[in-house]
Amino acid sequence: MSRVGKHPIPVPAGVDVKVDNGLVVAKGKLGELKLTLGQDVNVSLTDGQVVVEPANDGNKARALWGTTRNVVRNMVVGVSEGWTKRLDMTGVGYRAAVEGKELVLSLGYSHPIRYPIPDTIQMKCPVPTQIEISGADKQQVGQIASEIRGFRSPEPYKGKGVRYSDEVVRRKEGKKK
Repeated sequence: MSRVGKHPIPVPAGVDVKVDNGLVVAKGKLGELKLTLGQDVNVSLTDGQVVVEPANDGNKARALWGTTRNVVRNMVVGVSEGWTKRLDMTGVGYRAAVEGKELVLSLGYSHPIRYPIPDTIQMKCPVPTQIEISGADKQQVGQIASEIRGFRSPEPYKGKGVRYSDEVVRRKEGKKK
């Protein structure tokens, strides 16, 4: 029995969830998200709560039960509150700026990196060495943050690079004489 899957998902005020024919649609103030369900889980809407149950007693159905429940929960939270990832840059001359629909990064290369911002994502740079990525889709926010971090991952000797704001980089000591 899934410890995660058995908990119903409360639907907050201002969010409209519809379940019909293998499709879950969540609408809120931050947008609309859709999820196509497989044959192994059943999703129903009862008393203002979304309930996810396995369709059968197979291993695949039990494995997808908790996963589907959390994906639907992420959709509901995303359209009501949204998701945010913060990136910090450490290094001499490392900075970021939002110019129109592009994020311009200076990360020590001979050229600036221009990253196009999708329509469903908002980015801002409150400080030139910090980036805030926010949107309704948790997977997309995390994917974009990962791609930006991948341009210059933090290195273990000086700690230079792009890191998540809550990430701890393990430092190495370096050479000894």
